Amino acid sequence: MAREILENKRKALKINLNEQIYGTFAEIGAGQEVARNFFTAGAASGTIAKTMSAYDMAFSDAIYGAEANGRYVSSSRLEKMLDHEYQLLTDRLKGSKYQNRKFFAFADTVTTLNFSKTNDPHGWIGLRFQSEVGGEPNDIIFHVRLLDSDASLQQTVLGVLGVNLVFAAYFYVHDVQTMIESLVDNLAAGSVEIDLVKLNGAAFENVSERLVNLYLIAKGFSRAAIFDKKGHAHQAKDFFYKKDVIILRTKYKQKSNPNFDLFNLAVDQFKRNLGIDNKNLLVMIEVLMSNALDDHPVLSNEDLEYFAKRAEELCATGNHILVSNFTRNHKLAEFLAQFKPNNVGISTNISNLHNIFNSKNYGESYADELLAYVSGMFSKNVKLYVYPYLDRKNNEIITTQNMPVSLEAKPLFDFLIQNHYIIDIENYDERFVKTV
Repeated sequence: MAREILENKRKALKINLNEQIYGTFAEIGAGQEVARNFFTAGAASGTIAKTMSAYDMAFSDAIYGAEANGRYVSSSRLEKMLDHEYQLLTDRLKGSKYQNRKFFAFADTVTTLNFSKTNDPHGWIGLRFQSEVGGEPNDIIFHVRLLDSDASLQQTVLGVLGVNLVFAAYFYVHDVQTMIESLVDNLAAGSVEIDLVKLNGAAFENVSERLVNLYLIAKGFSRAAIFDKKGHAHQAKDFFYKKDVIILRTKYKQKSNPNFDLFNLAVDQFKRNLGIDNKNLLVMIEVLMSNALDDHPVLSNEDLEYFAKRAEELCATGNHILVSNFTRNHKLAEFLAQFKPNNVGISTNISNLHNIFNSKNYGESYADELLAYVSGMFSKNVKLYVYPYLDRKNNEIITTQNMPVSLEAKPLFDFLIQNHYIIDIENYDERFVKTV
């Protein structure tokens, strides 16, 4: 049975009329858009204990403490806001009047599009809430990218997201998939991207953080999920900014572990060619979800559990993991470019290049598609490190030196090789070269 999606005002009113739900709204950066939705819905006094916006940095620091990195749109700032506001609720709201309340503290810290349209609109949104009267609090925290080209539209989106979050916490907390889906209720497709969700507390004791963040990709809310060596999810900008990143691409349901012997050679070349310090090096393995999405537009729980297990297995090898839906190398490169890494190396089998530089795989638009690939791939300090494969038919190892290339693509391919945009992995042991 399809879930009924209430319009935004009805959600806010249903919360306002619930005598148990009571709390605080603290918003920085985009107006008091969430609180405004509850005020305009009516009966807000039943829900709102306090609203505030500490826009000036001096006020904000005095209330929540200074940020060591100087960034106010950050997970650190959001967590300080939640800590402070929830503590005030429990300290000040005592006695019989509040004994049947489920307290919450909502917070957001957001930057919307500036007047010159030169910034990256994004924000952190969170809720600390009691799922039971008198219970320990739980947290839902997520990061959003605001995609509308108008600041007022972005403010509207923020208001809807906030109402959706409070409603989801109190009405869908025992169904995490519905809880995540409902965050974008009443929002137009393409208006927002949710690229990280963090859940904490007894209400989420049996919930896998990996599964939740993979679900964002499966639902089209995000394009990638990032996990560190311990399997914890991270936000892309914090992870990639100013780093030297090298990524090994692997396929959906690849039966064996990645070819670490060849990948380690690629990492060594990447460091040597660019003079990279180990302290700034970020080594990752990517697991492609796009193959599965092509076969099954709606992934099953079994598929998601496979990806979560695969991510866990690869994390256990001591590597950071990226799960994505990037069908081609240049889509990955374009994604990474948003977060301003210093250098990027992408390691993949040369068979992928064989497909791209073979016009037989395309129609009349081949030239346009090839140029789109090259411009997206190599415009931002990106190098492609290709490892060879064994052509069993001819018993021949294929590298850039003997890879078949369509005649019309050969000049461009030669240019990329000569200028070291595409680099063969060197000094490999032929025993580790596999068939494709």
